[in-house]
Amino acid sequence: MAEPAVDYAAVFQALPGAVALVTPQLIFADANAEFLRLRGLPREQVVGRFLPEEPPDNDAAEPLLLRVLASLRRAVETGERSVVALQRYDMEDHEQPGVWHERYFNVTNVPVFGPDGRMTLLLQRLEDVTELIRAREVALTLQEAMLPAPRPVGRHPAAVRYRPAAEALNVAGDWYDLVDLPGDRIAVAVGDVVGHGLYAAGVMGQLRSALTAASLVPEGPARALEVLGLYARTVDGAENTTVATAFVDWENHSITYSSAGHPPPALLRTDGTVEFLDRATDPPLAARPEHGPRTQAVTAFREGAVLVLYTDGLIERRGEDIDKGLARLADSLARHQADDPETLADAVLTELIPPGDATDDTALVIVRL
Repeated sequence: MAEPAVDYAAVFQALPGAVALVTPQLIFADANAEFLRLRGLPREQVVGRFLPEEPPDNDAAEPLLLRVLASLRRAVETGERSVVALQRYDMEDHEQPGVWHERYFNVTNVPVFGPDGRMTLLLQRLEDVTELIRAREVALTLQEAMLPAPRPVGRHPAAVRYRPAAEALNVAGDWYDLVDLPGDRIAVAVGDVVGHGLYAAGVMGQLRSALTAASLVPEGPARALEVLGLYARTVDGAENTTVATAFVDWENHSITYSSAGHPPPALLRTDGTVEFLDRATDPPLAARPEHGPRTQAVTAFREGAVLVLYTDGLIERRGEDIDKGLARLADSLARHQADDPETLADAVLTELIPPGDATDDTALVIVRL
């Protein structure tokens, strides 16, 4: 049976994504209908033109143009894909001349090679991610509104941080909480909901509020997580949420803690050593087929020690064992031991997650004991 003939030119024009073909000399060889629609330009103002001629004459276009040109040249020189991610571009409204709208784009430049192995073209893909960015901003605003404002806990200094991922278009469901308990005690918790965006932020808010209430029961953190686990089974999207919570008691200088599949809290002792509190770890919330009791453990501390709870964005890296991330955290804490909680929090974030390099959201709580 003969294979059907494929009209690749028609396929190119019908692609739902915005794509164009650029020569190694940076001249547009072709552009599909979606590319022209997205750019708001007729075909004769794009095809056959040198790439720097095609942006409209406004200052806002220049930064994006320079980055796209650099990406194209990098792809020509290296023969490898080059990406220009999340670039802002102000576009004029074609129906309302003089009215400009803020848009965000991802631009991908992919080398195309001929049969002889020589580069013949570059395929440029333009992706409008404006709506995703706007949804991210809404989710981030909602999430930050549901997280408690930084405040001292009784007489004990504490610092909290929330840093959204730099690369992700949607925020995740990370949260933190500090709850005053009867006597000279507090409950500290961090959690991480599976998923991203508005829905995850909503689930996060429900679980954080539920854990705050459950922490007021007298039995301790394990019982609080048991109650939270029961509640999680009634909330769509709450399954497999990870949580770590610790009850700090200054009257007997003890920390009672429990974890539902979460990275272990860190205790920076006064001698500079770091202990990871990992003796009471159970599966994430609603991960078991049947609900069951959870474990908790107790460790002592001396005045001046530091308790650190965090989400996995602080320590995990793609393709790397988690132990390396824990070692980085321990080293950073030990070197900045004398710092107050606010300074220590900034130092840890700077050293473990350089600005613009976060691939996952991070919540961090530091309490000077």
